[in-house]
Amino acid sequence: MSDGKRHPIQVVVRRTGLTADVLRAWERRYTAVQPARSSSGRRLYSDEDIERLRLLKRATDAGRSIGQIASLGTEALAAVVRDDEVQEAEAPRKQADIRDEAEASREVLEAMQAVADMDTPRLDAILRRSAIGLNALEFMETVAAPLLQQIGDGWHAGELTIAHEHAASAVMRRVVGSLLEASSDREGAPAIVVATPSGERHEFGAMMVAAMAAAAGWRAEYLGPDIPADAIAVAVERHAPRLVALSVVNSVLPEGEIAALRAQLPKDVTLILGGRGYTSETEVEGVVRLPDLSAFRAFLKKVSAGRAKWGWLDATDH
Repeated sequence: MSDGKRHPIQVVVRRTGLTADVLRAWERRYTAVQPARSSSGRRLYSDEDIERLRLLKRATDAGRSIGQIASLGTEALAAVVRDDEVQEAEAPRKQADIRDEAEASREVLEAMQAVADMDTPRLDAILRRSAIGLNALEFMETVAAPLLQQIGDGWHAGELTIAHEHAASAVMRRVVGSLLEASSDREGAPAIVVATPSGERHEFGAMMVAAMAAAAGWRAEYLGPDIPADAIAVAVERHAPRLVALSVVNSVLPEGEIAALRAQLPKDVTLILGGRGYTSETEVEGVVRLPDLSAFRAFLKKVSAGRAKWGWLDATDH
């Protein structure tokens, strides 16, 4: 037929999934489509009618009322359907994120109980299970970092002894170290040198920074704790990194030492300082202060996307 109205109602029912009764009701009550009639009085539908009816069915299946959408044009109706389907696709991911956060919190609680009981095999099993279930970045940010914070708080509050902390530290060193080793082979990738400065023996923040950088695709060169500025400068000359990251937790890093180290680094190398031991708000050219692992992760993402300059960073870059 010249107007394209050639499909009988049986074909429309098969192609749309609507019943004939629903189709007739939508036509009569809402003028959802306007079929033609054959010489014998049979309803005939076009391809456009069928597509519109498919969209109406998808929209009503998503929970929309036919009375609210029947008057929409086909393009507007298609936009509604696309939006509904995007939201429906995102809903399981959002629920999964909520479950992941709840699971991470539960595992931190379980790990803390293992620390309190000085049950190192159970602590090791909990952390390795968590590291397998999450990617390395998520594990460090949602499990390892909160656990270390709680261990430190417990020690300062007198709820945990130095023996508890040392036992937990040995396990954490193995687990985080294995993540670092598993993703450290990055030949040709941009390099980052990670350490703690001279006098700082608390190394787990630095280890997690190195493992997080490696998991994000960097070639992480982890030097360990209590490294003098001269030794860091030698490592920089050897590995030619774009970034140097220092973790300062228990010690207080003098501003003079920061300036001295900065002076020994090439101008195209950015020095990152993190941890609660570095509290100075004085801006030092070529130095970026990042307060926690989340900020470090965001900084790496920005640098990798090319939105930050290498070397001397302006305040707007961090």
